[in-house]
Amino acid sequence: MRKKKVNYILEDVLVEDFAAEGNAIVRHEDKVVFVPYVVPGDIVDIEVYKQKHSFCLARVKQIKHYSDKRIELKCPHFTFCGGCSWQMLDYEWQKKYKQQQVIDNLQRIGGIDCSGISPIEGSDNIYYYRNKLEFTFSSRAWKKDFVKTEEDTPALGFHISGLFDKVLPIEHCVLQASPSNEIRNFVRDYTLKHSIPYYNIRQHTGIMRNLIIRTTQEGEIMLIVVFAEDNKEIINNVMQAIVEKFPQITSLQYCVNTKMNDSLGDQTFVVYKGEDHIMEYMPRFKDEQSKPLQFKIRPKTFYQTNPPQAIKLYTFAAEFADIQKEDIVYDLYTGTGTIANFIADKAKKVVGIEYVEDAVEDAKINSKENNITNTVFYAGDMAKVLNEDFIKQNGNPDIIITDPPRSGMAESVIKQILSTSARRIVYVSCNPATQARDLKLLSSKYKVTKIQPVDMFPHTHHIENVVLLNKIE
Repeated sequence: MRKKKVNYILEDVLVEDFAAEGNAIVRHEDKVVFVPYVVPGDIVDIEVYKQKHSFCLARVKQIKHYSDKRIELKCPHFTFCGGCSWQMLDYEWQKKYKQQQVIDNLQRIGGIDCSGISPIEGSDNIYYYRNKLEFTFSSRAWKKDFVKTEEDTPALGFHISGLFDKVLPIEHCVLQASPSNEIRNFVRDYTLKHSIPYYNIRQHTGIMRNLIIRTTQEGEIMLIVVFAEDNKEIINNVMQAIVEKFPQITSLQYCVNTKMNDSLGDQTFVVYKGEDHIMEYMPRFKDEQSKPLQFKIRPKTFYQTNPPQAIKLYTFAAEFADIQKEDIVYDLYTGTGTIANFIADKAKKVVGIEYVEDAVEDAKINSKENNITNTVFYAGDMAKVLNEDFIKQNGNPDIIITDPPRSGMAESVIKQILSTSARRIVYVSCNPATQARDLKLLSSKYKVTKIQPVDMFPHTHHIENVVLLNKIE
């Protein structure tokens, strides 16, 4: 068959499998073609728009035959907002493909024997499970088949992938429970009715910039409104309208971000009504009779976005660690100290290290709020903090729990871990590929003995994985 040039159409091709990043695989001639938003078993027409030496990228043009792995969609924005890549796929199949993703990465990259892998721990709730969503105000809406007019249409919703200045208007998102949709739609309607200008990221004009909604399992709500100008009259009018419509909001705050970017780590938040935080609760590890752990969540606080699954994840990590009363535990990339505080009463001492200083301060507060006295936390670059002097000061770890970012651990950190000769390492990861790379580097002294995938994010290709490594005697 003659080689074709981009762009070209391939008709009646079979979708064979899933690959990385949630894309599905179609094979054409000697190339693999990656296509999003289709399911193995679909027969489709696709448009190839990019061609590399060994693979192509394509978009689906028409589905000729629907796979029996498909389910009915719940979200009207699916494929456009980019938040859910697998919402069309039956959840049982989502779990199977995620489990296979873990196996493929650990075997191919790390050379790990996965014959004893445990079945993936699925999420009890596959809709309305997120406790945090961030929405963007934009003077420029993106709509399918949008025809540009003299004036752009304002929108409140999610950024379109690849278009930094366009936002997809969101009417109903199936990821966060009520009153998330009601709050967003009210703020949108109020600001449009009163002609309050939305932010234009190109020109850096407008007033309404971002909206952040956080919730807890107990029903507490934090709403943060981000303005681009310190217009006190408009700020007060918007915030007061929210108060009157949603008096149940626990923490209503705002900030004024006049920078060129949307990062809020350096911003000052003003409490307009209620508390400066909301509270999340977590049962203690193997001690549900005692008072649950409590965590204060402030605007900058990181907390797992699927709390029931987070409890399962931490429970697996704690069980794998098998901590004894005289053990010193290092919790690397501790964040706000959630795991450290979760396992603290089983250990002699827990040492947490985290790059983000604000997170470390939250970790200390969380220990204090829960009357935990055997934790210490340090802020800094892991590669610089975790050295011989640090270990002499805090004691050699018996057990190491590590939960690094998607990029995994630096090689220098792995070398320092190896030098400790801790008897067990529990490696929690949100990226099986980098986890597999790091496990291979640790294999000189440690053997993988348990593998437990946990699905934190239904309808996405993302997967968490917990691995236990025992020291080779």
